[in-house]
Amino acid sequence: MILGLDTSTSELTVAVARAGEVAGERSVAADETGRPRHARELMPAIEAVVDAADGWSAISRIAVGVGPGTFTGLRIGVATGRALAQAQGLPIVGVSSLAALAAGVRSGLSPVLPRLALIDAKRNEVFAALFGPDGTRLWPDAVFSGEALVGRLAELGSPPLAVGAGVLRFRDQITAAGGLVMAVEDPANRLQAREVCKLGEGANPSTVAELEPNYLRRPDAELWRERLSQS
Repeated sequence: MILGLDTSTSELTVAVARAGEVAGERSVAADETGRPRHARELMPAIEAVVDAADGWSAISRIAVGVGPGTFTGLRIGVATGRALAQAQGLPIVGVSSLAALAAGVRSGLSPVLPRLALIDAKRNEVFAALFGPDGTRLWPDAVFSGEALVGRLAELGSPPLAVGAGVLRFRDQITAAGGLVMAVEDPANRLQAREVCKLGEGANPSTVAELEPNYLRRPDAELWRERLSQS
């Protein structure tokens, strides 16, 4: 069994699964003010799904969503995965959070359309990557403004199906450029740890030291310190 976890978005998600069969899964949304609960709720969620799978003796590896995503969320998720791998003596693998998001689209919804996975990056930007319907990566993970994303979409021969919380930020621009979007309430817009487990099952393990978050850009606090030092 694989323990999968992802903290790249405002909602944390954890699961234990093997070959597509889920033994336990839990997600915790942001609080009423929109603040993520990763620091407080990640370990209880992990303990709950591991218990559902009959304990740590049933876990053979850990898969961690390494982003891109929020700086604090990724730091918490990766640090937790590393600590658990060391404590339990388990191999650990990193999984692209955008790849896991794209993998959650049911094949019947887009049997031939490429899938554009979007995570809200704040600052009026999104983290994005494009995948074929079979999961083949077509774009690397990147951060886009709305204008830049529309420009890339215009280069495609066929419109993609956009999925993820990042769709909400640029929904109008994506549809105007010919892209298709998931309904807001569709569960495929939420990154699911079961997909992290699936992608992590066949991946080559990393050492704990090698596992690093994919931030893609510098954290807000660092940028503010730089601006203050220059003022």
